[in-house]
Amino acid sequence: MKRAVFLDRDGVLNIEAGYIHKLEDLHLIPGTAKAVRRLNDREIFCCLVSNQSGPARGYYPVSHVEALHQRLCLLLEKEAGARLDALYYCPYLSESEGGTNPEFTRYTTWRKPNTGMLVAAAWEHDLDLQNSFMVGDKATDVDLAHNAGCTGILVQTGYGESVLSGEYQHHTKPDFIAANLAAGVEWILQHFDD
Repeated sequence: MKRAVFLDRDGVLNIEAGYIHKLEDLHLIPGTAKAVRRLNDREIFCCLVSNQSGPARGYYPVSHVEALHQRLCLLLEKEAGARLDALYYCPYLSESEGGTNPEFTRYTTWRKPNTGMLVAAAWEHDLDLQNSFMVGDKATDVDLAHNAGCTGILVQTGYGESVLSGEYQHHTKPDFIAANLAAGVEWILQHFDD
């Protein structure tokens, strides 16, 4: 089984901009493409796991989420020759949380902090969750890591600072706090051979 690094999208790879309605509004956080490339160079499996409730909220179709991911992958490749080995996202949202589009309004084990996306990735790509890492900017990302048995890293980009100050979501205990993805990857690489 392979160890993996799971990456949240908004606020970790690209600049947090709320619901991104225009493709050209998706921009990488400086240094993230090189950070992903460092993982690629070590042949570490890189996997996107992202809650994307836009379709459930009726903001845009799933095809738009797919187009945003195409742009993200293109920017990673263009900037540093970096790649994601797999992409998982959850377009579903329960009605109580704000889902309105019947096609995508339901409870699902894929929505973070539930472990569905990580379990699916582990099953499909033979990944060792117990020895993998999850990098995110929200308490729910750290909760997901711990629910799945991974090491949870909270970056201070995106909502990270607001989580740490207690202004967003809830208190959580990350295994490591990193200024950004580049710093998180540096820490992961130091601990990868443990």
